[in-house]
Amino acid sequence: MASGLPHAQWNNGDVTDPDRVVVEDVRAWYAARAGGAGVPWGVRVPADRPFSHGRFLFRKRCMCLLPDWYAAAVVPAGVEFGVAETADLETVAAIDAAAFGGPVDQTRGWVEPHLGALQCVAALARLHGEPVGVATALLTNDRAGACVGIFGVGVLPHARRQGIGSALTSWLLEQALDQGVTLAHLSPDSEAAARLYARLGFRETKGLDVYADL
Repeated sequence: MASGLPHAQWNNGDVTDPDRVVVEDVRAWYAARAGGAGVPWGVRVPADRPFSHGRFLFRKRCMCLLPDWYAAAVVPAGVEFGVAETADLETVAAIDAAAFGGPVDQTRGWVEPHLGALQCVAALARLHGEPVGVATALLTNDRAGACVGIFGVGVLPHARRQGIGSALTSWLLEQALDQGVTLAHLSPDSEAAARLYARLGFRETKGLDVYADL
């Protein structure tokens, strides 16, 4: 994956077989991104698999959900959900930046391609009409079958602890399940987030080891 942005976390590849990785080829591929200027990048490797390239950064937690495990969240009073459109770019970027602590200009470059993209659903949560939360669902259909990944679930600080993030995740999941998805996955960034997702039916998996400076 390559966003073209100058940040390694948004330019990374998923390794399925460490023994088959030709780092020189991957390095050349990333060097050709961003109009030939190249981008910083890294890779994600199945947890506990030996990998002799680059520098280990951290283990990325992963959770998954099968349709039979799903338990719907209660939607808080006054909360509504909808799909974010191109016209919502500034709103989505501002909420994402506030929720996760990044600069708005940097976040805008990451968010913009998601709005209206095929197989991608950018969601916007409103509390009494005020935009307060965002999340993104990415639909895929490859070796694992029909899947949905839920990413970037963020809620403005003053609207937290009301169940909005859980309900927003649930809303995206239900749409994906209605489309025939047979596996959902996400990566909690804290124990609190993991508990939230566990209440929806997600279960912990082995995760991914992240490497950079290859």
